[in-house]
Amino acid sequence: MNIFNHARTRYTLHHHAIAYNQWAGVTEKLSVLQGMTAVEKAHLRKLTTLFMHEKKFFGAQDLQLTDAMCLIIAVQACLPALELGIRCLSGWTEIIVYPAAFRISRDVKDAAGVVHHQEQALIGESWSRGPLIVSWNDVERDMQEKQSGRNVVIHEIAHKLDMLNGPADGFPPLPHGMAVPEWTTALSETYASLVRQVEAQHLTSINPYAATSPAEFFAVISEYFFCAPHTLHNRFADVYQQLQLYYRQNPLARSLPIY
Repeated sequence: MNIFNHARTRYTLHHHAIAYNQWAGVTEKLSVLQGMTAVEKAHLRKLTTLFMHEKKFFGAQDLQLTDAMCLIIAVQACLPALELGIRCLSGWTEIIVYPAAFRISRDVKDAAGVVHHQEQALIGESWSRGPLIVSWNDVERDMQEKQSGRNVVIHEIAHKLDMLNGPADGFPPLPHGMAVPEWTTALSETYASLVRQVEAQHLTSINPYAATSPAEFFAVISEYFFCAPHTLHNRFADVYQQLQLYYRQNPLARSLPIY
């Protein structure tokens, strides 16, 4: 970070700091933060302060956003970036919040060049340089359902991270020192196995939506990594290890008893 950016960051943290009462009131509600150390929470608070200063929140369909609602979304958006740094969340500015699931209508060209018209109901969406979009109903649901392995904000942030080096393909830019072959083997083999289970209509240990594409697989396992780490580790230990190296965090340790 150059001198100018460092000074700007210090100014933002000093003059736009999140009030402690507001921070405590929101973070106590988020089960995904349980078990974090005081140091981790302090760092997360700094990242969240910078994030909220850089982003603009908009309520869609007449949804009236409160400061607490924006903070709830911002904290969860910053959690995956805790050790990756705030720069991985730069390049876009808008967060659009719908009251509930929203419908999209668009034309999509397949690999053969044929254009198909699609209409879908979504709870979240993100583009590389565009907005992050979430359903508030689902943000609230994720707060209430502990260890569900679902978190729409983390899911969409994972897509943002995935697209830092091109189209979403389940292969984000890996931190220095990570072995590409080990990442590729662990994730591709588990993804292929999950696809076979879904095609055979077998029950899966994680959300079968992960079998939709490698990009969705990365986003879903990121949800489990932070929200249901025991489930991911017990079923796919090698995948958990790769995410631990990538995110430089160990949510599993946060949920272990302290003696």
